[in-house]
Amino acid sequence: MRSHAVAVVGLGVISRYYLAALEASPTARLAAVCDRDDAALSPWRDRLPVPAYRDHRELLAAHPSLDGVVVTVPNDAHAAVCADFLRAGVPVCVEKPLALTDEQGAELVALAEVSGTPLFTAFHRRHNTAVTALAARLPSGVPIARVTVRYFERIEEHVGPDRWYLDPARCGGGCVADNGPNAFDLVRLLLGEVTVEGARIRYDEAGLDRQAEIDLRAASGDARATVELDWSYPGELKDVEVVLADGSVHHADMLAGHQGFKASLWHEYEAVLAAFATRLSGPFRPDPGGAAALALVAATYRLARTVSDEPPSHEPPSHEPPSDEPVLEELLLDEALPVGPEPTEAAPC
Repeated sequence: MRSHAVAVVGLGVISRYYLAALEASPTARLAAVCDRDDAALSPWRDRLPVPAYRDHRELLAAHPSLDGVVVTVPNDAHAAVCADFLRAGVPVCVEKPLALTDEQGAELVALAEVSGTPLFTAFHRRHNTAVTALAARLPSGVPIARVTVRYFERIEEHVGPDRWYLDPARCGGGCVADNGPNAFDLVRLLLGEVTVEGARIRYDEAGLDRQAEIDLRAASGDARATVELDWSYPGELKDVEVVLADGSVHHADMLAGHQGFKASLWHEYEAVLAAFATRLSGPFRPDPGGAAALALVAATYRLARTVSDEPPSHEPPSHEPPSDEPVLEELLLDEALPVGPEPTEAAPC
């Protein structure tokens, strides 16, 4: 079986999972790395035969026959870096979110379709073994009534030196912009297309959204969903609950069985890379997930821009708010309006 030559652009905190997946992959190999930070590149300087570059355009010029590229640069650089590789006909696997805004995402999707070049957005949580087992055991003849996705963490513990996550201009927002796409993708995995009905968001003094609750409904049928996000949670909690029309409840704990900080990510990114590798051969297949998640992020920001003076107190594991928690204004509309945060200029690797 042919080993696909894949470059990794961006050597931040998430890159290690892709690099480990490439090392373990039977169908792909690491061809080159790129990062603007000399400190990030330093360990690669003498690791032949993998060349290191400070500019993704220099990498592209030196490796015109790449089979694919993994893009893990900061969110505000996704659009520019992905576009350069798509124009060169190099298939792209981009860490979620696809771009900063749904407008940027639509441009990338159009570029991929015109060139016939795969554009694959990595939603690693759909590959979690607990999630795949949950989806597999749901009975086909019983409709889903409600889905709840909880995604809680203390963001400062997860970003390491990648402090751009805490800058709304570079991240595209906060928990909604960055964790929202993974959570929305899980809802779409179970319910298909959905729209945002209402949202409640809490911001800190820096304008970073730290907590959010988003209400969604299925585009077909009566199913509803709730996505709960928290970037100030003491610890980590990530799970999915499905209630069926017959009243039965099914649950997936995405962290269960994975000992150690962020240990669940290793197997998820192996599956992400394997899914991307299937796009590197065979006919072109569009990937609507990235653009769909951006549209839901944009609708969430559009429907709720409320700052709370007092953050919620999430006690593990129930996530039940105290009775005296301040009530936030909630905007409910029949249709989501696809307007999101203002774009910023992307800085290439």
